[in-house]
Amino acid sequence: MEDGFSLEDSVIGILGLGLMGGSLAMGLKGKRARLIGFDAHLPTVELALAVGIVDHASSDLSSLPQLDVLILATPVNAIVDIIPKLPSFITQPCIVMDLGSTKKLILESMDQLPENFEVIGAHPICGKEKLGLEHADANLYQNAPFAITSSTRTTPKAKSAARQMISTVGANCIEMSAEAHDRALACTSHLPFLLSSALVNTLPKEFVEFIGPGFRSNSRLADTPSRMMIGILQSNRENVLSAIQSFRASLTELEENLQNENYFQMEELLNKSRFAYQEITHKSPISTL
Repeated sequence: MEDGFSLEDSVIGILGLGLMGGSLAMGLKGKRARLIGFDAHLPTVELALAVGIVDHASSDLSSLPQLDVLILATPVNAIVDIIPKLPSFITQPCIVMDLGSTKKLILESMDQLPENFEVIGAHPICGKEKLGLEHADANLYQNAPFAITSSTRTTPKAKSAARQMISTVGANCIEMSAEAHDRALACTSHLPFLLSSALVNTLPKEFVEFIGPGFRSNSRLADTPSRMMIGILQSNRENVLSAIQSFRASLTELEENLQNENYFQMEELLNKSRFAYQEITHKSPISTL
């Protein structure tokens, strides 16, 4: 038992049995005392019970049993909506952890909960464009970065609970501030989604038959449901706007060199980005002729 928490002896609740919550349930299967699932979508509840990823499931939050940990695995806007309602359902001591893609707003909301709640923010940096329990995968979190963000309310016990679950599903724990997390994800996740959406929207329909793997790989994030992304963009608006401005400056530089037929400078910029890509992806630089 670490800092007063033992995963094997705990009753875990997961609110939201979609891709992330369902995959987490699969990863925790057999490694906790009891796992309770909740989802507003009744067919999802029925599927979770049918495939046996939870011990009990319901679409009615008023039926919440006593939990040691409640994991909020819904889209960001739904997480923010449900947090103030938790005291109506939970009066006993309980650790609350979210899996939202932004952290600052969620942690600020969780900090307003009564003292019987121990809170911690978390975000597994992995996923798929296809959501829903039918796409869940027990190995989704394997070797993935899994950020945890603390607030002044976070206790050693809550942090231990998060670390034990992250280790159990095979992910790599990263501790960081909510502010640093949101700045980073604006660049590495939220901006790429918008770029994919813009790329798809600029494609003339008559060119569809010429789509190859390059376009597909660059546009795949556009298939992410907007209901999941809109809350992310709202809650991380300033950081996303800053990332857009940086991207626009880079694109403008490329545009101006092409417009002015400055191909030497264009080649330098492209080489710079190529080597930056190799560094980011830990590839050895390839010599150019």
